[in-house]
Amino acid sequence: FFFFFIFLVSHLQYTDKEEVVLWMNTVGPYHNRQETYKYFSLPFCAGSKKTISHYHETLGEALQGVELEFSGLDIKFKEEVMQTTYCEIELDKAKRDAFVYAIKNHYWYQMYIDDLPIWGIVGEADENGEDHYLWTYKKLEIGFNGNRIVDVNLTSEGKVKLVPNTRIAMSYSVKWKKSDVKFEDRFDKYLDPSFFQHRIHWFSIFNSFMMVIFLVGLVSMILMRTLRKDYARYSKEEEMDDMDRDLGDEYGWKQVHGDVFRPSSHPLIFSSLIGSGCQIFSVSLIVIIVAIVEDLYTERGSMLSTAIFVYAATSPVNGYFGGSLYAKQGGRRWIKQMFIGAFMIPAMVCGTAFFINFIAIYYHASRAIPFGTMVAVCCICFFVILPLNLVGTILGRNLSGQPNFPCRVNAVPRPIPEKKWFMEPAVIVCLGGILPFGSIFIEMYFIFTSFWAYKIYYVYGFMMLVLVILCIVTVCVTIVCTYFLLNAEDYRWQWTSFLSAASTAVYVYMYSFYYYFFKTKMYGLFQTSFYFGYMAVFSTALGIMCGAVGYMGTSAFVRKIYTNVKID
Repeated sequence: FFFFFIFLVSHLQYTDKEEVVLWMNTVGPYHNRQETYKYFSLPFCAGSKKTISHYHETLGEALQGVELEFSGLDIKFKEEVMQTTYCEIELDKAKRDAFVYAIKNHYWYQMYIDDLPIWGIVGEADENGEDHYLWTYKKLEIGFNGNRIVDVNLTSEGKVKLVPNTRIAMSYSVKWKKSDVKFEDRFDKYLDPSFFQHRIHWFSIFNSFMMVIFLVGLVSMILMRTLRKDYARYSKEEEMDDMDRDLGDEYGWKQVHGDVFRPSSHPLIFSSLIGSGCQIFSVSLIVIIVAIVEDLYTERGSMLSTAIFVYAATSPVNGYFGGSLYAKQGGRRWIKQMFIGAFMIPAMVCGTAFFINFIAIYYHASRAIPFGTMVAVCCICFFVILPLNLVGTILGRNLSGQPNFPCRVNAVPRPIPEKKWFMEPAVIVCLGGILPFGSIFIEMYFIFTSFWAYKIYYVYGFMMLVLVILCIVTVCVTIVCTYFLLNAEDYRWQWTSFLSAASTAVYVYMYSFYYYFFKTKMYGLFQTSFYFGYMAVFSTALGIMCGAVGYMGTSAFVRKIYTNVKID
């Protein structure tokens, strides 16, 4: 990881007439961002220059389907090239059909010079859609500042009609111009401030912030006033004699003090989910901070590489919280819990990726994950994540695994009385996710657009604010839900608090359907399965994180209120 960051800051500095490499990356339909193929899968021809050192891709690039191949074009630093033919395409019927299919589906290609991306369109059809034309002339204009490349522009010219059994000459030219753009700012032209810093974005943050103030105020007011009344009522009952107390109508959360700290049902799964959620939260926090400090968008695959590294490094967090909670709930099979906690998220992500990989292989897409990369990911799971999780589990069990609850747990569970339909855990779970989703759904639009369309997400300060707002809203909502549930003398608060916060994920996934049908023009089995598969993974991870945050906040609240009340 250290070398990865060293690479970030040590970009190439050129001397005059030094070789500049033009890498061809991928080609694919414009509306399906993830459906990409090798550039030379279309019958393009390469330049004559063959001597080039091999390109070594990072783990993040391999997972994102980056397929860099040498263009064969001879480009030297500050050396201008007039229009030069670099190869000819023998256009038989099969090659013509391939190009026509690409033009009909709006295929575009991506290239890189000195890690700066350049996009070009394959060709275009006439107004009737009968004749198809290929762009044959790549006109490159490269800006330099001192001995570094700071800007690249491509103009496609030379429109040639596709006629079978003809020869098409492919040509290029290179023009160098001095630029005032600083090397550190060379990616600024790819960003879209008018989109990401739009008034709606600021307004949504302000709106969510007001919701937080309102919710925190509401929770404080309800709980402070109501709890004060409850404490007054309970202390009054302490002063009554036994006869009066038997005649009195006892009700409320104090009645379930003997059951409120009873272990949740399925403690093994529950503690694994809480541990995983705490880990996802810590990964989100660290990656956002790294993204704010370092401009990760300037490097191909660096965001994904960073996320994988941070996820592996934060495995002790998962083990600590999952292991300690399982020990508190009296769990005996702690090794099984550790394995489930360690592999829950990786298994979900790898399972989805494996399924989508079959489709990618069928399509011969560049998104097909190579076997070597799969082995590398499996090695990270078994030799990094699992041992670190074990360390966290042992620490969690020994340091905070004692069930030091403020109330004794009764031997016999108390029967749960009947209550109004809207107090049922199922109803609370369904309604619990609405407000947290309301606080993030505008940000979801910006995140979706940067991932599924052609925007580079760079406003990580906004994302940090939204994460903080989401956590506060989630905790507030789950505390209120749990208070109402306990008041109805229902002590099944653990799963209810987790699921009412996690139901945010259901609303996010429903929103992803709306986004797919109304905000994108995606089509085809590959792109659709890729979209809904990875949106399911994203939504589930978000749900587990929200659930864990909601549970941790609610757990602190429940412990607090039962510590302050006198119990016989």
